[in-house]
Amino acid sequence: MSLTIHTAPAPAEDVTLTPAMRRGFRGRCPACAGGRLFGRFLKVVDRCDACGTEFHHHRADDLPPYVVITIVGHLVGYGIFMTETKMEMPLWAHLAIWPALTLVLSLLLLQPVKGAVVGLQYALGMHGFGAARQARRADREDASDGRAGTDPDGYAGRRGA
Repeated sequence: MSLTIHTAPAPAEDVTLTPAMRRGFRGRCPACAGGRLFGRFLKVVDRCDACGTEFHHHRADDLPPYVVITIVGHLVGYGIFMTETKMEMPLWAHLAIWPALTLVLSLLLLQPVKGAVVGLQYALGMHGFGAARQARRADREDASDGRAGTDPDGYAGRRGA
């Protein structure tokens, strides 16, 4: 006899750190993985097309370039070091290869790293994501209770009485 347990996918508010960052790294909505995170190369959309999660309040700022500089600097620095110790290359080859590789790697990594930072902020509830998630959770609970759109004190429709 085998026992199979089927679990429903986690709601958008219950996304943990790793899936949110992975979704952001792929350029998808950290909440649902259904919508796009970027409208242009580094411009985060204001709202997810699929689930409606708002992203206008994210604050990625300078962290993505710092992370990209660290990653690319280590990769290119290691490549230069190993090239110099294992083989002999003329200076013109170094000047042709390493700046071009640095530029290409930086451009390839900047958008995914920024998406991962937005996913990190979403998962940790930073910069307005926490308040927005609480408001959506409260609206969903009110809708399930049948109290959607009512006064929180319970006086909706009884004013003036």
